[in-house]
Amino acid sequence: MTATLVAKGLAGGYAHRTLFDSLDLTVAPGDVVGVVGVNGSGKSTLLRLLAGRLAPQAGSVGLSPADAFVGWLPQEPDRRPGESIADYIGRRTGCADASRELDAAAALLAGEAPVGDGGAGGGPDGRDPGDVYSAALDRWLASGAADLDERMPAQLADLGLSLAADAAMTSLSGGQAARVGLAALLLSRFDVVLLDEPTNDLDLDGLERLEAFVHGLRGGVVLVSHDREFLARCVTRVLELDLAQGANRVFGGGYDSYLEERETDRRHKREHYEEFAEKKADLVGRARVQREWSSQGVRNAMKKSPDNDKIRRKASAESSEKQAQKVRQMESRIKRLDEVEEPRKEWQLDFTIGEAPRSGAVVATLNEAVFRRGGFTLGPVSLQVNAGERIGITGPNGAGKTTLLGALLGRSVPDSGTASVGASVRIGEIDQARSLLLGSRPLAEGFEELVPDLSTAEVRTLLAKFGLKADHVTRPAGELSPGERTRAALALLQARGVNLLVLDEPTNHLDLAAIEQLEQALAGYTGTLLLVTHDRRMLATVHTDRHWKVVAGTVTES
Repeated sequence: MTATLVAKGLAGGYAHRTLFDSLDLTVAPGDVVGVVGVNGSGKSTLLRLLAGRLAPQAGSVGLSPADAFVGWLPQEPDRRPGESIADYIGRRTGCADASRELDAAAALLAGEAPVGDGGAGGGPDGRDPGDVYSAALDRWLASGAADLDERMPAQLADLGLSLAADAAMTSLSGGQAARVGLAALLLSRFDVVLLDEPTNDLDLDGLERLEAFVHGLRGGVVLVSHDREFLARCVTRVLELDLAQGANRVFGGGYDSYLEERETDRRHKREHYEEFAEKKADLVGRARVQREWSSQGVRNAMKKSPDNDKIRRKASAESSEKQAQKVRQMESRIKRLDEVEEPRKEWQLDFTIGEAPRSGAVVATLNEAVFRRGGFTLGPVSLQVNAGERIGITGPNGAGKTTLLGALLGRSVPDSGTASVGASVRIGEIDQARSLLLGSRPLAEGFEELVPDLSTAEVRTLLAKFGLKADHVTRPAGELSPGERTRAALALLQARGVNLLVLDEPTNHLDLAAIEQLEQALAGYTGTLLLVTHDRRMLATVHTDRHWKVVAGTVTES
């Protein structure tokens, strides 16, 4: 089924705060709309509104036809205790809900439903049970539930997952969970698809599959993503939520076209304001001079003119009136100016990475080292990291990249071979799980413990610089969003001097502006760098001396 989603005058936010308003958006079949904006601008809130999971503060969201199948895939995998892979995929594809609706409609049709559920000869809202069953059957078929169990094993195997469908989701690694989430998306049959950060934790193969899926959809797509290359390859339009200006705007064309148009638009707005401000300042200055001349003329006339010199007094009065008239004319011109509001500057994550004194010449060494984790084996691997080297690390999910980092940092004892960390190495790390700041302790309290040299006031000032204000620092760290925890981790990098920087998928959950700021900070960092990322533009932007590829526990250098 082809469907169109229409939002009119939409406003959304939380509590008493409005993040965006007066938002109009039409998503027709074939449209791929990318939603961009800084963290906290309301991107995820917008997707919840479009999915009908959240009530708008104002405006409306409509579907044509009204029974179109809308799929919303939130940012977090939402792995629930006791839920199997099959149950998870059934929930994420909407097949589980469609099956329950069909079972309830069948019971109603058979006269087995309780009276309160449409029994006694009537369906919900008085509809005929036959019509209820027919609608439920159509939805069940449209969802793909009829053959989901047959399609699922092949899709999991195609993604390299040799897992039983009854395996618990909570037992999977982050990479495995990401691929199961991708499988759910590839198995879905939505009429309109809403994707919130679908590229998180996907490897390069997963990104290519996701791009192919989006390109192959007949229905409309609204997606939020921090992956600039993914946006450039997929979106047909861009919706920008501008929190600083309190505005939203749809840009035609792809992502790169949006960047150019946005920059041109911002330059024109700044030039327009500066032209207005310069003209107004000139008129105000001229009016002030006219007033001074007028006042000075009156004072001079009173000093020089004798009381009986009526002709001179009249001439002076006329001259003063002319000066006053010029002042009034100038003030009138100022009032007639069309006021131009100064463009507000966007908040930007502007930071540097604190550097410690240089470490020893050799930072870390692995010599024929083997590390076994359950059924997975990394190695044997022999590697050496030298001071000042910048090493990029790539490879598919589950290949052993995070295990390799743990080995290099001395956190794992090899089952065979040797591993050592050099002298005077001070490590700064952003791990993939953002686990350094978690738990029930308030963010500020946990942060202070990690930087004991800073006072409470200095900690709060530093966190505020990274967009973490009073309502963030007093909340339990575990309740913060992944993006907020990432910014807190970046703040730690600035506060603590390091000479070995380890970044494991650092762009996950960061907004686009923050990613660019991180790249600028890396450009100025002179210490040793280990960078694990699947962000293709970051790989092209950040200079690295060496590249390691990890595949099935084997490390090769290219």
